[in-house]
Amino acid sequence: MNSKKAVFYTSLAASLLLISIGVFAPKQLEKFSNSSLSFIYNNLGWFILGSVFIFFAFCMYIGLSKFGQIRLGDDDDRPEYKTATWIGMLFSASIGISLVFWGVAEPVSYYIDPPFGKASSEQSAKLAMQFVYLHWGVSAWACYALVGVSLAFFQFRKKLPSSLSSVFHPLIGDRISGSAGKAIDVMVILSIVIGIATSLGFGTLQVNSGMNFLWGIPMNITTQAIIVIVVTFIYVGSTVSGLQGAMKNLSNLNMILAFALLGFVLFLGPTQSIFKIFFQGVGDYVQNFIGMSFRTEPYNDGSWIASWTLFYFGWWIAWAPLVGSFVARISRGRTIKEFMMGAVFIPVLGSFFWFAVMGGSAIHLIQNMGEKALATAVSTDVTSALFKFFEYFPMSSFLSILAMVLVLVFFITSANSAVFVLGMISENGNPNPAHRTKIIWGVVIAAISVVLIMTGGLSGLQSALVATAVPLAVLMLVMCYSTYKGLNEELFNMSEKKNKELKEKKAIPEKTAL
Repeated sequence: MNSKKAVFYTSLAASLLLISIGVFAPKQLEKFSNSSLSFIYNNLGWFILGSVFIFFAFCMYIGLSKFGQIRLGDDDDRPEYKTATWIGMLFSASIGISLVFWGVAEPVSYYIDPPFGKASSEQSAKLAMQFVYLHWGVSAWACYALVGVSLAFFQFRKKLPSSLSSVFHPLIGDRISGSAGKAIDVMVILSIVIGIATSLGFGTLQVNSGMNFLWGIPMNITTQAIIVIVVTFIYVGSTVSGLQGAMKNLSNLNMILAFALLGFVLFLGPTQSIFKIFFQGVGDYVQNFIGMSFRTEPYNDGSWIASWTLFYFGWWIAWAPLVGSFVARISRGRTIKEFMMGAVFIPVLGSFFWFAVMGGSAIHLIQNMGEKALATAVSTDVTSALFKFFEYFPMSSFLSILAMVLVLVFFITSANSAVFVLGMISENGNPNPAHRTKIIWGVVIAAISVVLIMTGGLSGLQSALVATAVPLAVLMLVMCYSTYKGLNEELFNMSEKKNKELKEKKAIPEKTAL
């Protein structure tokens, strides 16, 4: 794979093969994916949990240690985006659409089916928020931050191409431009394509569910295909317009819409209970973080952990190349300490509060107000859970429409960032990929989504994505060592440069005196 187009053509061929399998053998794909996933859960669950904890520990170490002073760029570089816009882009490019989808459904699911103890009880209500916070907390963002900080350091500080293979330069040197580096980039591209295609598919189902709930529009492949096509035109168009314009504006719009929806539910709902749930949940999460992070349930079948915790952790690892690459792209000029504090903790607090408002309110309605029908609705169809929840509020139709618009905008920004990253990697790290490349990837992602919705293969591909978490986790563990080695060399170079400058300053007066 020495051609400049090798990464693009190889990954494109693999993506088209995936579409073909989805069309002609969806059941076989799902069966193979599920069996692979089952094998991983039963034999390598401990490895996934341990890897994610190592990623978090490594991020905290380099952020709070002597490495934190290193800037992701030249010493005189400063952040390209304002902090508020940067945070908005972090949300938009990663988990925004998932927060909307699972905001009500996941806490209620844990409430009626807890990891242990009595279901639909005060204990299960506390456990619901505690484990939601585990799955969406610092563990998830550490996966993104690791890839993001590593790539940003080698791209902006060491002036290497914008490809994940560049991160391994301290270990394999210039071979990152050869077959080894290209193989890494192809694997990363496939994980990004699968990840964004499944996200696009599930987002389409939720939008269609909302349209059906509000206006009776049928839930069928025709409606879903139209949604995908319209969204594809928008996100490809916004990608072609460039980061500074479309992505910045869409991210800011995202934040405004999210705050509006959050504000409506917060002030029209059980406000006092929401704040109590938030603080209780954060306290339980912090107190039990270590135990939950290593919970493997070796003395029973471990089905709950496999279905939720391992699935989520595998999902975050699988999404790390996409989100990490985009986060790196928008983080030039920040110090490593600033990057880690912003990219790990601020989005986590935002996610926690979102779940307290949405999920906490839903549990309050069920547990304290006796609205058991909401729990039944969630267990019956998670895609309609949010819209069923809004029925308990004034202006429910307005809230549902606002939620659908928010899903669509998150939809567009997630796909937008994915297409941009795919373009960068496909063109060997080109920070400004050609429009043609981005358009091709945009069409491929849309095609995979439509094919999988048509054939019912979404869950199979979702399982396949999580199954890729094991090789990616290995790659990311090696990334930790490579980044550490690179940072050490950079500190040494900075020290040598500083000493040289001090010697030159001292030498100037001596020459003047002579």
